[in-house]
Amino acid sequence: MTATAEQAKFVFEQWHQRIKDRDADGLAALYADDAELESPLVPRMFDIDTGVVQGREEIDRFVAEATKRRPDDELPSLYRSGDFMFDGETLTWEYPRKTPDGDQLDLVEVMELDGALIRRHRIYWGWRGTQHIIANAITKANR
Repeated sequence: MTATAEQAKFVFEQWHQRIKDRDADGLAALYADDAELESPLVPRMFDIDTGVVQGREEIDRFVAEATKRRPDDELPSLYRSGDFMFDGETLTWEYPRKTPDGDQLDLVEVMELDGALIRRHRIYWGWRGTQHIIANAITKANR
Protein backbone atom coordinates (compact mmCIF):
# COMPACT_ATOMS: atom_id res chain seq x y z
CA MET A 1 0.00 0.00 0.00
CA THR A 2 1.54 3.23 -1.14
CA ALA A 3 0.36 6.61 -2.31
CA THR A 4 1.85 9.80 -3.68
CA ALA A 5 1.90 13.09 -1.79
CA GLU A 6 -0.71 14.39 -4.24
CA GLN A 7 -3.01 11.43 -3.54
CA ALA A 8 -2.62 11.95 0.21
CA LYS A 9 -3.46 15.64 -0.14
CA PHE A 10 -6.52 14.71 -2.21
CA VAL A 11 -7.77 12.35 0.53
CA PHE A 12 -6.95 14.92 3.24
CA GLU A 13 -8.93 17.65 1.49
CA GLN A 14 -11.79 15.54 0.14
CA TRP A 15 -12.45 13.52 3.30
CA HIS A 16 -12.71 16.73 5.30
CA GLN A 17 -14.96 18.48 2.78
CA ARG A 18 -17.26 15.50 2.33
CA ILE A 19 -17.69 14.93 6.09
CA LYS A 20 -18.43 18.66 6.54
CA ASP A 21 -21.01 18.47 3.73
CA ARG A 22 -22.49 15.26 5.20
CA ASP A 23 -21.90 13.69 1.78
CA ALA A 24 -22.10 10.04 2.80
CA ASP A 25 -21.90 8.67 -0.75
CA GLY A 26 -18.92 10.86 -1.63
CA LEU A 27 -17.19 10.00 1.63
CA ALA A 28 -17.73 6.26 1.18
CA ALA A 29 -16.29 6.51 -2.35
CA LEU A 30 -12.92 7.38 -0.80
CA TYR A 31 -12.66 3.88 0.71
CA ALA A 32 -11.38 0.77 -1.06
CA ASP A 33 -14.00 -1.97 -1.45
CA ASP A 34 -12.22 -4.16 1.11
CA ALA A 35 -11.29 -1.33 3.50
CA GLU A 36 -11.38 -1.54 7.28
CA LEU A 37 -12.48 1.25 9.62
CA GLU A 38 -12.04 1.36 13.40
CA SER A 39 -13.87 3.81 15.65
CA PRO A 40 -15.35 3.83 19.15
CA LEU A 41 -18.56 4.99 17.45
CA VAL A 42 -19.09 1.62 15.77
CA PRO A 43 -20.29 -0.26 18.90
CA ARG A 44 -22.30 2.76 20.04
CA MET A 45 -24.16 3.17 16.74
CA PHE A 46 -24.74 -0.49 15.93
CA ASP A 47 -24.95 -2.01 19.43
CA ILE A 48 -22.19 -4.53 18.73
CA ASP A 49 -19.07 -5.52 20.68
CA THR A 50 -16.44 -4.58 18.10
CA GLY A 51 -15.30 -1.17 16.96
CA VAL A 52 -14.38 -2.41 13.49
CA VAL A 53 -16.33 -2.40 10.24
CA GLN A 54 -15.00 -4.07 7.10
CA GLY A 55 -15.87 -3.97 3.44
CA ARG A 56 -18.03 -1.80 1.25
CA GLU A 57 -21.43 -2.64 2.77
CA GLU A 58 -20.40 -2.10 6.40
CA ILE A 59 -18.39 1.04 5.68
CA ASP A 60 -21.23 2.53 3.62
CA ARG A 61 -23.63 1.86 6.50
CA PHE A 62 -21.25 3.37 9.08
CA VAL A 63 -20.51 6.47 7.00
CA ALA A 64 -24.22 7.06 6.35
CA GLU A 65 -25.03 6.88 10.08
CA ALA A 66 -21.98 8.90 11.18
CA THR A 67 -22.72 11.75 8.78
CA LYS A 68 -26.37 11.77 9.76
CA ARG A 69 -25.66 11.74 13.51
CA ARG A 70 -22.69 14.13 13.59
CA PRO A 71 -23.39 16.51 16.49
CA ASP A 72 -23.52 20.08 15.20
CA ASP A 73 -23.06 21.46 18.71
CA GLU A 74 -19.77 19.56 19.22
CA LEU A 75 -18.41 19.61 15.66
CA PRO A 76 -19.97 22.71 14.10
CA SER A 77 -17.16 23.39 11.66
CA LEU A 78 -14.78 20.46 12.12
CA TYR A 79 -11.91 22.84 12.72
CA ARG A 80 -8.42 21.65 11.88
CA SER A 81 -5.22 23.26 10.73
CA GLY A 82 -4.16 22.69 7.15
CA ASP A 83 -1.38 20.43 8.37
CA PHE A 84 -1.14 16.68 7.98
CA MET A 85 1.58 14.06 8.17
CA PHE A 86 2.18 11.55 5.41
CA ASP A 87 4.98 9.01 5.05
CA GLY A 88 4.13 7.42 1.70
CA GLU A 89 1.55 5.08 3.21
CA THR A 90 -0.06 6.58 6.33
CA LEU A 91 -1.93 9.90 6.39
CA THR A 92 -2.59 11.48 9.80
CA TRP A 93 -4.20 14.70 11.06
CA GLU A 94 -5.96 16.09 14.11
CA TYR A 95 -9.23 17.80 14.89
CA PRO A 96 -8.01 19.49 18.08
CA ARG A 97 -10.19 20.10 21.12
CA LYS A 98 -9.20 23.76 21.32
CA THR A 99 -10.23 25.86 18.32
CA PRO A 100 -10.29 29.62 17.67
CA ASP A 101 -14.06 29.51 18.38
CA GLY A 102 -14.01 27.28 21.49
CA ASP A 103 -13.88 23.58 22.19
CA GLN A 104 -14.92 20.76 19.87
CA LEU A 105 -14.70 16.97 19.96
CA ASP A 106 -11.05 16.00 19.68
CA LEU A 107 -10.19 13.37 17.09
CA VAL A 108 -7.14 12.02 15.31
CA GLU A 109 -7.60 10.46 11.87
CA VAL A 110 -5.08 7.80 10.80
CA MET A 111 -5.50 6.40 7.30
CA GLU A 112 -3.44 3.85 5.41
CA LEU A 113 -3.74 4.68 1.74
CA ASP A 114 -3.60 2.62 -1.41
CA GLY A 115 -3.28 5.31 -4.05
CA ALA A 116 -6.12 7.78 -3.54
CA LEU A 117 -8.22 5.22 -1.64
CA ILE A 118 -8.38 4.56 2.08
CA ARG A 119 -7.45 0.96 2.82
CA ARG A 120 -7.51 1.17 6.64
CA HIS A 121 -8.87 4.01 8.80
CA ARG A 122 -8.48 4.38 12.55
CA ILE A 123 -10.20 7.17 14.46
CA TYR A 124 -8.83 8.02 17.90
CA TRP A 125 -10.82 10.13 20.32
CA GLY A 126 -9.37 12.49 22.92
CA TRP A 127 -10.76 13.16 26.39
CA ARG A 128 -13.58 15.45 25.24
CA GLY A 129 -14.69 13.02 22.56
CA THR A 130 -14.50 10.12 24.99
CA GLN A 131 -16.73 12.01 27.42
CA HIS A 132 -19.25 12.46 24.60
CA ILE A 133 -19.29 8.71 23.89
CA ILE A 134 -19.65 7.84 27.60
CA ALA A 135 -22.56 10.28 28.04
CA ASN A 136 -24.26 8.83 24.97
CA ALA A 137 -23.84 5.27 26.29
CA ILE A 138 -25.28 6.22 29.69
CA THR A 139 -28.28 7.88 28.08
CA LYS A 140 -28.82 4.82 25.88
CA ALA A 141 -28.56 2.45 28.87
CA ASN A 142 -31.10 4.47 30.86
CA ARG A 143 -33.80 4.25 28.20
